[in-house]
Amino acid sequence: MKIREEPAFKIKNANFNLFVLHINTTKIDKLKSELKTRLTQTPDFFSNAPIVLGLAAIADAGVTPDFAELVSFMHALGMRTAGVVGGSPEQREAAVQAGLGLFSDAPARPAQQTANAPEPDTNTTIQPIIQTTIQLQPELPGLEMGVEKVEPESGKPSPDAEIEASRSDKSSAISTLRPTMVIDKPVRTGQRIYAEGADLVVLAMVNAGAELIADGDIHIYAPLRGKAIAGAHGNLGARIFVQRLEAELISIAGCFQVFENGVPESVRGKPAQIRLDGTRLIFDPLPE
Repeated sequence: MKIREEPAFKIKNANFNLFVLHINTTKIDKLKSELKTRLTQTPDFFSNAPIVLGLAAIADAGVTPDFAELVSFMHALGMRTAGVVGGSPEQREAAVQAGLGLFSDAPARPAQQTANAPEPDTNTTIQPIIQTTIQLQPELPGLEMGVEKVEPESGKPSPDAEIEASRSDKSSAISTLRPTMVIDKPVRTGQRIYAEGADLVVLAMVNAGAELIADGDIHIYAPLRGKAIAGAHGNLGARIFVQRLEAELISIAGCFQVFENGVPESVRGKPAQIRLDGTRLIFDPLPE
């Protein structure tokens, strides 16, 4: 009887967790300087995670970056560049010549995740794609993390029209909301939990080096010593509630603040709510 030999490889479609670094300037020296400054504040933030370069903002600039040099620079900072998304045909061709992959503008939607799913294990679980805008902007003093406000251009929708459009989007999104994900075990160092299209509730400690991600709100009824990223797909109304704030990083809708010197005294180790006011992260103490 002849035993069937297993093939040496298999090809399957899978979705992975990716950061997208949106490049907003053709001045690569300026990009490298700001990126290095940001990464010195959080040297272990990426932890060799794959990075995709977003080229949409410079697609019409008529300039093609030196991708080989940029990739080498990012590698020295612990960032692993996987490919590019967007960009002009010339930019994408140059990226291919530098050994980078090409990503489509509309990544495949991850498989549905239910609230009763087992606790993720980063050693075995394929994580869904998350597009996170990395803002290369200077931090503001105190507890607020700022990005520049842009006034509406001529011919653009008015703020009132944008508000109405936002309400319409929220109404249509209600039918697609998923059950709140509840985690009742400690979140280990190196573990990443993602509540896709839902809120996330954690009832146990979130250790340093762990990461919580949710498209909606995040509620933590225990100490938070790792990272918490709410509104991962741009929900500006998302909030983070924590019983004891000792975080490494807090982010809402792409605006984030790191705490390389520890959380400020006014909210350190205390109950707190984090929200966006315009484009600023606001930390509000809560009653103990």
